[in-house]
Amino acid sequence: MSWLKAFGSRTPDTSRLYTETRGQGEETLVFIPGLGGTTRYWGPRLAPIEHRYRVVLVDLLGFGRSPKPWTRYSVARHVDALHEVLGGLGPVSIVGHSLGALLTVAYAARYPDQVRAMTLIGMPYFGGQRRAYRYMRHGPVKGGFVYTNIVLTMAACIFTRRVLGWVLPYLVRSVPREVAEDLVKHTWRSSTSSLWEVVYRYDAAEDLESLPDQIGVLCIHGEQDVIAPATAVERLAASRPSWRLRILPGVDHHPFLRDTQACLSLIDAMGCSGKKGNTLSGVQSALSAGD
Repeated sequence: MSWLKAFGSRTPDTSRLYTETRGQGEETLVFIPGLGGTTRYWGPRLAPIEHRYRVVLVDLLGFGRSPKPWTRYSVARHVDALHEVLGGLGPVSIVGHSLGALLTVAYAARYPDQVRAMTLIGMPYFGGQRRAYRYMRHGPVKGGFVYTNIVLTMAACIFTRRVLGWVLPYLVRSVPREVAEDLVKHTWRSSTSSLWEVVYRYDAAEDLESLPDQIGVLCIHGEQDVIAPATAVERLAASRPSWRLRILPGVDHHPFLRDTQACLSLIDAMGCSGKKGNTLSGVQSALSAGD
């Protein structure tokens, strides 16, 4: 059994996701991190809004302190795990980053009555695996060939966790220390399978089309995001009059970390709009204030 431990955890997949709940507000904001992210991606920076909302932070299946079963980390599997912990909270507003933004869309499409509004931060949208491969391999992403070769990605994941894990916070200075520390809290199975199943193979177009109009949608994107090109999200937003889009100048794939204040203002306005029945005037005011 020792070789199994090297390749992934056999934690029973019947366990619930790890969550943290803060605040006492009537409205609920749920925060879902991206690939490799955990509750600590958001937690230290949410104090300004915690007094107005019940804030729920989630570690995705296979990441952080959540179970890490030996399974296919498909969109359906992730959404089922999320529903187990979010289904009883009533209508919520969801904030998702990167892979978490894609899962937010998938969750809202399957449980529209449980979602008031969505804030999609740095959402990678490619329209299918072939287009994702083309962009990652031939675009501006460094090491794109590795990230589109499943064997190399698997090997890089194992090496990073087993060899570089303890020094990663000293090597990765582009994110806060606690975020870098948690980048190894997964298995090669959960990380690689989630990347392929959610980011590459999941085409969110059908789910986006099925979203009811009463669900407010706000997209926050970095102008210099090379992981998730802003042009794709701009096209999506332009074709949906009820959507709101904010492009943050000079910002990369981590708008929430680079300009926390601007993101919190927009998230707060979106949470209020959900409470008011999809009235997006507050969001528009927040967008205008940032111009």
